[in-house]
Amino acid sequence: MATAPPEDQRRLLEVQALDTRAQQLAHQRKTLPALATLAELDGRIADLRASLVESRTRVADLKRELTKAESDVEQVRNRAERDQQRLDAGGVSAKDAVALTDELGSLATRQAALEEIELDVMERLEAHEDALSTVEAANEELVAEKTKIEAERDAGWAAIDAQVQAMVGERAKAVDGLDAALVTLYEKIRAQLGGTGAAVLNGNRCEGCRMDLPPGDLATIRNAAPDAVVRCEECGRILVRVAGASTGAAAG
Repeated sequence: MATAPPEDQRRLLEVQALDTRAQQLAHQRKTLPALATLAELDGRIADLRASLVESRTRVADLKRELTKAESDVEQVRNRAERDQQRLDAGGVSAKDAVALTDELGSLATRQAALEEIELDVMERLEAHEDALSTVEAANEELVAEKTKIEAERDAGWAAIDAQVQAMVGERAKAVDGLDAALVTLYEKIRAQLGGTGAAVLNGNRCEGCRMDLPPGDLATIRNAAPDAVVRCEECGRILVRVAGASTGAAAG
């Protein structure tokens, strides 16, 4: 059976308390409420991004369609102006004048049809631009909210990291001077058992696994020398014997 000074064994509980607190802080860092909020916001932003891309694409397509419609109208209008100028200038034969007049009639009909198309495209573009503005505003609102929550997350992390940093110094002081073999054993057990390597023996209960020890195990522990490093037969943790221990004194 390994041995270590009784005082070192009791001081090991201070180390365990600091290690447990460090685990709690690590858990808090991973489960800050801001992180869940950010995940929810990221999902909403991702969903909105698809609508944003679709809306922007549709507006761009309609702008190209409007440009073509305007060009078509302009071409017909220019052709009509040239025909009208030839008629107004005179110097054309009667046959050509009739042909120009007929063409002007056709061009007027064509221009009216193209202007209807142009107007339809303009109306659809206006509607899609309004929709795009709405989606962009919603996206900007979500991005601004995300920036705010990120600041809250960073502040939360900074506060936790400051506590962890302070505890690193406290732990170094707590470990300083302890029996090296005892600390090595403690670290090994702690790594194997999820962070708790030492616990108080409170009456007949191991506060590490919260189980009552059999009478035979208790007798063995009671008969062990004060410097003997005893371990729980149920969970394997180092059991620290502390006079007057209560459940509240447990580490773990």
